[in-house]
Parts: sequence; C-alpha cells; structure tokens
Amino acid sequence: MKEKYLPVGTVVLLKDATKKVMIVGYFPMDEKKEVYDYTACVYPEGILSPDKSLAFNHNQIKEIIHMGLEDAESKKINEELKKMIEGINNIKDMKLPENNEQETA
Repeated sequence: MKEKYLPVGTVVLLKDATKKVMIVGYFPMDEKKEVYDYTACVYPEGILSPDKSLAFNHNQIKEIIHMGLEDAESKKINEELKKMIEGINNIKDMKLPENNEQETA
C-alpha cells in the first residue's frame, strides 16, 4: 500500500465497499471531533451535495484504482500533512497538570 497521504484526485476502493471514491481533501472532523485521514466523494459522480462527503482512514483502503497527480507541490503538501498530524497526535497525547489547589473566594 502506498504511504500516507495519497494525492487529491486519487480513486480508491475501500474495504467492504462496492463503490469507488475519490479523495478530495484531508483531515475531516466529524461531530464527535474525531479526525480522519481523508475526505472523499463518490466516483464518478463527484460532489453531489456539500453535505454528502465520506471520511475515512488510510487503513480502510482496499485498493488504489488511480493515483492523483504527484508533483513537487503534492510532495510538499504530503510532508506538511505528516507534520500536522504529528502535532495533532502530540496534543492528544499531552497530559495536562492536575490542579490540586482549591479555589478560595
């Protein structure tokens, strides 16, 4: 499997799916504040409605059908995406100091 993050325009088939999807962005967040690797639309229909996108993670990809454009710009954004997710993961893992002091009025 190709390494994260696949370029925009990549068409993939997800595990347990019959319909192909095309990657259109990165790091969508759901209502529970869970962050995913990719956002996609159905292929070949495209974005039918702004509220009809799919969020999924790299490990859910069964097969890469077609790679999106890979050039210097996409390689640069790939490196930036890796740094961003590293930062997000560091924040998630951060332990906040416990405040044992009681407030006094």
